[in-house]
Amino acid sequence: MPDAADALTGWTSAPYTAAGLTYEVFTREPASGPGPGVVLMPEIPGMTPAVMGLGNHLVGEGFTVEIPSLFGKPGRSMSAGYGLGTFAKACITREFAAFTRRADRPIAEYIRALARSLHARVGGPGVGVIGMCFTGGFALAAAVEPAVLAPVASQPTLPLPLGKARQSDIGMSEREEAVVAERVRTEGLCLVGLRFTGDAMVRGERFTALEGTFGPGWRAIPIDSGAGNPHGIGKGEHSVLTNADVDEPGHPTNAARGEVTAFLRERLAAR
Repeated sequence: MPDAADALTGWTSAPYTAAGLTYEVFTREPASGPGPGVVLMPEIPGMTPAVMGLGNHLVGEGFTVEIPSLFGKPGRSMSAGYGLGTFAKACITREFAAFTRRADRPIAEYIRALARSLHARVGGPGVGVIGMCFTGGFALAAAVEPAVLAPVASQPTLPLPLGKARQSDIGMSEREEAVVAERVRTEGLCLVGLRFTGDAMVRGERFTALEGTFGPGWRAIPIDSGAGNPHGIGKGEHSVLTNADVDEPGHPTNAARGEVTAFLRERLAAR
């Protein structure tokens, strides 16, 4: 993963406004020219070097990537205080509605607009959207937008799993659910989700509910973090795609990142 000092090297930025919200959006494309588009949303606390490392990996795989700075300071490294402070602030922000069940969250509409704009710019059959942690569910809700063909939710935590009802909440409104389910049925849309099996922030009930809602359109990638797992993954692990071991061949997080990359390539290839 890059250091904080050079985490933003190679990226350009500009403000983007939609749905009454404005965020700085960082963009990078392959040296060979624009590739299929992917919107990558950061996890708490923001665009850390680890998040930018994932973005650079995707660019290296041939994708044009846009990262909206939804919280935190771009390029700043993770620390306990920084993470907790950003988490607390995000929890009370209207755009994220961290505790609300079956919510039509304002940020989801912003991401749909950003995906639509990226698709118009780079062309192709459609774009991918990746959300992680606080932003995981927004990737699934983004699939209301027809241009979104490859939604990926890594450790989707909203609504925060306080009580059984929230633990199984799929992170989108009934309206969004109906549209996405119809796309699954009529277009063969596929949604991907990743989680560590011992992650208390993303209970298995949520993935069970997503499977029940979207059936064959739901593809889960669980990573064993239970006691005695063969890779020694701790029960406190949370971030799948930015895990410290993601660049280690043979590690489950490395394989998971490879599956996501293959999914994006498969769904966004010219038809």
